[in-house]
Amino acid sequence: MRLSKIMTGVALGTMLSGTVLASDFQTKARNAVLMDFDTGSYLYAKEADKMVPPASMSKLMTIYVLFSKLKDGSLSLEDKFKVSENAWRKGGAASGGSTMFLKIGEEVTIEDLIKGILIQSGNDACIVVAENIAGSEDDFVTEMEKYAKKIGLKNSSFANATGLPHPDHRMSVEDLAILARHIIQEFPEYYPIFSVKEFTHNNIKQGNRNPLLYSMSDADGLKTGHTEEAGYSLTASAKKGNRRLIEVMAGMSSNQERSDEAERLMSWGFREFRNFEVLTAGQKIASVPVWGGKAEKTDLVIGKTVYQTLRKNKASKIKMTAIYDKPLKAPFNKGDKLGNVKIEIPGQPDVEVPLIAGQTIAKESIFGRLISNIKYLVSGAK
Repeated sequence: MRLSKIMTGVALGTMLSGTVLASDFQTKARNAVLMDFDTGSYLYAKEADKMVPPASMSKLMTIYVLFSKLKDGSLSLEDKFKVSENAWRKGGAASGGSTMFLKIGEEVTIEDLIKGILIQSGNDACIVVAENIAGSEDDFVTEMEKYAKKIGLKNSSFANATGLPHPDHRMSVEDLAILARHIIQEFPEYYPIFSVKEFTHNNIKQGNRNPLLYSMSDADGLKTGHTEEAGYSLTASAKKGNRRLIEVMAGMSSNQERSDEAERLMSWGFREFRNFEVLTAGQKIASVPVWGGKAEKTDLVIGKTVYQTLRKNKASKIKMTAIYDKPLKAPFNKGDKLGNVKIEIPGQPDVEVPLIAGQTIAKESIFGRLISNIKYLVSGAK
């Protein structure tokens, strides 16, 4: 027997699967996604799970691997990496692409290489990092794939550490948003580097290419990208008060269009959405009969507080349904999952939040279970 209890609530963010959200908002970007950092909810999505050329936005995966090595203690900011001729030829001044202007044989601190990647978008810096961590750029790609799988990227494949054009180098904007969220969550000590506006190396000063750092006071990251194939792209984040949003946009036609569209989508997200505490840790949802236990009933409660992102005009269209067996069969321990709360919001996938036991209920004695069985057969569960 199943019991459902209707409640008011909002939807959790989930992995997208071809879903188009907030179709009333229009953007010139070919692919776009807007995510709430705290809840993981998607506020806007357009072709978000399609694998596209990420250009230099994929340097975020290179940085994620490097930050992970710093965090586990295998590297330090003061360590120095040597610049190979290969790194200079493929990513240096002679390459014609974005460069940190490294010199062959130069030894550079990891801290400066991070700035060279994030502020100057240096392809040479990425190759130096790859070669010194893994021995070669190809072997570093294996590291990128490993870490991407670990954090749940579903629509990404890598061929290099730089984002330079390659038919096998692809990411979805959704994966880039997930990656950006992990970087901000896992490496708060390094995240401020993303907002530094200029960096000088070998007497050459270059500015950060992220347009939102100059047009939005709340913006503080993350990475631009541009190639002829990829178009103008941006992975960005901004924090206003206690709320942080992450956006990824790809396939725009110019630097100005990228700047305009990115600011417009970010501003729309802050204006149209709010976060609410919809379920509270320990909140009692139902008191449910127990079969074969030393107590006749148990409480079903919420295990942890759930915050949701809700568009202001959607509050009346959202519902939550508690689903669980009735009666519940003993034994079970306090904290065991015994049901779910199903959260439904129009236009988004349903999400389930666990319901847990509020008490430990031991199994009844053999004689007691016999009496319970007779009562259940005669009159059903009470």
